[in-house]
Amino acid sequence: MDIKRIVTRYCHLHPSVKPSYLEELFTYKPQYFFWSGGDLINVTSSTGKRQMVLIETNSCPSGQKSTPLLDDFDEYGGYSKLIAGGVQNFLKGKRMSSGVLAVFYDKNPMESSGYAHALSNHYDEQVYLVKFFNGESNDHVKIEDNKFHILVEGEWLPVRFVFRYLTQKPWNRLPVDCKTLIFNPIVTCLAGGRNKLLASKAYDFFNAELGNHHLQINTPETHMNIRQEEIPYWYEKFGGNLVVKSPYSNAGQGVFLISNRSELEVFMNSSFDYETFIVQSLIGNHLWSSVSEKGKLYHVGTLPDKNNLTYVSDLRMMIHYTSTGFKPLCMYARRAEEPLPDTLQGHNTWSVLGTNISVKKGENKWDYDVKRLITLDRRDFNKLGLGMDDLIEAFMQTIFATIAIDKMASTLVSKKERKLKRRLFYSLNPDQSLLDEIMK
Repeated sequence: MDIKRIVTRYCHLHPSVKPSYLEELFTYKPQYFFWSGGDLINVTSSTGKRQMVLIETNSCPSGQKSTPLLDDFDEYGGYSKLIAGGVQNFLKGKRMSSGVLAVFYDKNPMESSGYAHALSNHYDEQVYLVKFFNGESNDHVKIEDNKFHILVEGEWLPVRFVFRYLTQKPWNRLPVDCKTLIFNPIVTCLAGGRNKLLASKAYDFFNAELGNHHLQINTPETHMNIRQEEIPYWYEKFGGNLVVKSPYSNAGQGVFLISNRSELEVFMNSSFDYETFIVQSLIGNHLWSSVSEKGKLYHVGTLPDKNNLTYVSDLRMMIHYTSTGFKPLCMYARRAEEPLPDTLQGHNTWSVLGTNISVKKGENKWDYDVKRLITLDRRDFNKLGLGMDDLIEAFMQTIFATIAIDKMASTLVSKKERKLKRRLFYSLNPDQSLLDEIMK
């Protein structure tokens, strides 16, 4: 479906939304955030109102390796689409200095190498695939004159463009004002792509504009800058069901689903690298969800299987900016390990509600629980019970979130020096531990 057809369909179901404004959002040209992935869940309310709720937005998201090819004869699939769309539009009008092309990665070598091959095929030149792990010496990478260089066979090669697949604290290895062009720029992570706290503020700011047009970014009730010692208060406020997140973790790390005193005690006895947390209402079953300011929301979940069991599932919607506006790039879904019960007594909350399939095996070592992956094909994807209108809403929610984070990123960078406005950043994100990690 092209943009006009999507807009026509949505405005037909939501007549208070003006098509012209919606088209403006679909064709909004980002300054920094050209490639993103939204994680969404299909929920309903006690009155039966269904909606797609955004859980988080990711910069440099995964998903290509889990998406079937639309054309069996196009072996590059979505990898080449992102290079020809998002990357080309990001580079348009920018001057690159001399040097080589590289892909920096710290996770997901399969997708990282796929992007390296697609980049090499598109530009018809060699592309270097470079490990760049958090917490390691990385002696093969250096910054000289604010430009990246990589060590290849004893020679330091300048890098003119980096396709970035760094996901673990990438701000401690990549400077905001780097002369080497980086896709996505690191400020997209700081502004919300890997920073859940600032993402929440970006959503709130942009919702003030969207609300005037009868639109909004749907999120759970969210409270920011919460210290560890305050969590028991929020546990009581949300009726014993809540989600606590470390703002700067990803891949399912640093997320605590708390629905009993034992899980609360585990969290309170844990130590963390950062000072503040995000607290959100917990979306569960209709019998045991948090009662928030938005009322009670609960998972629609998968269609019942042959044993009449329903599982919590999410949807990853990856998008990129093209010459005609934002377009979907790939999709997949994940389900929880255990089915959704009528009561949580005797169940581990994460097993019932946790959908992330990344499994951390150690520092910079990962595995994936692929048996819970739901791929975009006729057999598996139908289990989600999602229709075209659900997918359109998921697409729109991801676009709205991407625009919100891009606007936040634009606010955080000085136009002349292209440096992070550290004082403004700290006022929005008052966590000294994070500020100390950011490359100057």
